[in-house]
Amino acid sequence: MRIALKVAYLGTDYHGFQVQPDVKTIEGEIFRALQELNIINNPHEANYIAAGRTDKGVHALGQVIAFDTDNPEVAIPRAINSRLPSTIWAWAAAKVPPDFDPRRHARYREYRYIMPGKYNIPLLTDAASLLKGEHDFLNFSTPEKGRTSLCKIEKIDIHEAKEFIIIDIRANYFLWHMVRKIATALKMVGSGTCDLRWLEDMLNPKFTEALEPAQAYGLVLRNVEYGHITWSEDAYAKNSIAENLEEKFLMHGVMAEMLREFKESMV
Repeated sequence: MRIALKVAYLGTDYHGFQVQPDVKTIEGEIFRALQELNIINNPHEANYIAAGRTDKGVHALGQVIAFDTDNPEVAIPRAINSRLPSTIWAWAAAKVPPDFDPRRHARYREYRYIMPGKYNIPLLTDAASLLKGEHDFLNFSTPEKGRTSLCKIEKIDIHEAKEFIIIDIRANYFLWHMVRKIATALKMVGSGTCDLRWLEDMLNPKFTEALEPAQAYGLVLRNVEYGHITWSEDAYAKNSIAENLEEKFLMHGVMAEMLREFKESMV
């Protein structure tokens, strides 16, 4: 039977999602848990596929993986979570067709970038309007051999939340570093460093200007949508995850205030 899982993780302590030799990755931890529970023997035999990869330090709420298993009754989020670190969680599962490929069959993906600071919201909104639609995003990506740089951004919304700017982007697919480089470009426009004409030029692949990706810790893969999958959410797993996150939320809130005090003491 082929099973798909929705997986969430905090990527801070990992060298990205994709398994790599000699370093800690999210995928490596997932493989270990699935093998310990005898859900799979190895990823290759199980025809394991993920919806995509995220870089070092990037987070996810709705990453999707799929694999074949002879023990579907064990392949449930609460059981898998018992073998995972406290920063990686499965929270929904689905029985899917034998040929289901979470990468190729995705209708769209949604990312959120959280950017600290105050910026000109009307300018950011105008900039987002320019980026919406199908464009060549070569200047907003790190090129990968053999891959087209044409993408269609279906939605890009921007709003303020306290001292942060929230950027929500939906596209048919994303290039490597695309969201983080878009965040950099929007920051440059919103701060007045560059204007809208510059952003239009950046959408022309004949105009080349290097952009540094924004910090990885501000990026989260929120959702991968398929349209034909009925997910079964594990209420017990979600409740346990919420309790775990509450503890982390309180700890990081205290640490944020501690760092604020340290910074102000140095001014």
